[in-house]
Amino acid sequence: MSDITIGAHKSAAGGYAKACERVADIGGDCLQLFSSSPRTWASADLSEKEVDDFKQAKEKHGLDPVVFHAPYLINLADRDSTGEKSVKAMVNELNTADRCGIIGSVVHVGSYKTDDEKPEDKAHFKHLIENIQAVLDKSDNGANLYIENMGTRKIGKDIEQIARIIDDCGRPDRLKVCLDTCHMHAAGIDLSSDESYQDFFSEFDDVIGLDRLEVIHVNDSKDPHGSLRDRHENIGEGSIPESVFTNILTKKPTKDLPLIIETPGFDENGPDQKNLKQLRSLLH
Repeated sequence: MSDITIGAHKSAAGGYAKACERVADIGGDCLQLFSSSPRTWASADLSEKEVDDFKQAKEKHGLDPVVFHAPYLINLADRDSTGEKSVKAMVNELNTADRCGIIGSVVHVGSYKTDDEKPEDKAHFKHLIENIQAVLDKSDNGANLYIENMGTRKIGKDIEQIARIIDDCGRPDRLKVCLDTCHMHAAGIDLSSDESYQDFFSEFDDVIGLDRLEVIHVNDSKDPHGSLRDRHENIGEGSIPESVFTNILTKKPTKDLPLIIETPGFDENGPDQKNLKQLRSLLH
């Protein structure tokens, strides 16, 4: 039996416990979910019963870990009201995670709304750092903030940008990293050969540190390598070579990390059992 941990992002409609059931139904070992609607500023406000129901469902189905994905509206780089709302929303999300025993939240830190490919050179990079520090200070608990790499011109397209955010925030204990295969493909990162895989993760270790890499999003891509477009596709249906997924599943460090799919689904209803089977078939 494989010791690989593979799961999916599933809907929390009806409660977090329902999300546990949904991922277990498709054969998942771990879970990602939204804490509340991803397209509004409404924050989760769980009763003790809802927290207990979730914890029982998580234990019943043996799901480990469980992680939130931050709402799509979040932009911690914004200097105006959106930035303020983003800080408030992320504080609530990490507090909710801590209550539930969820490891933290994966976040797209945002954009300066510019085509500049070096956002760390912007004068208001300092504001991004201050917002992230505020999130961590106001949610002073054990839940982590997972910075996700991006495949577009948004902040986080390369590991040097992510490293600078972590370094400048001064809170490496709670700032971690999530890598997405579709986003790496879009950004021109090649993991298809043994050599390119090892080269990338050796560089990652030097620049950020492999101890900060804790979650992998495993998605195929609708778009070509280096396109700076990051539209997800079902496993085996897109432009990412099969060898990339095989490397992710069989080589350190990624094979030891939770692998979470965010695919459209072969029936267009989101991550499904067929996608998980497609991945697991590469282990044989």
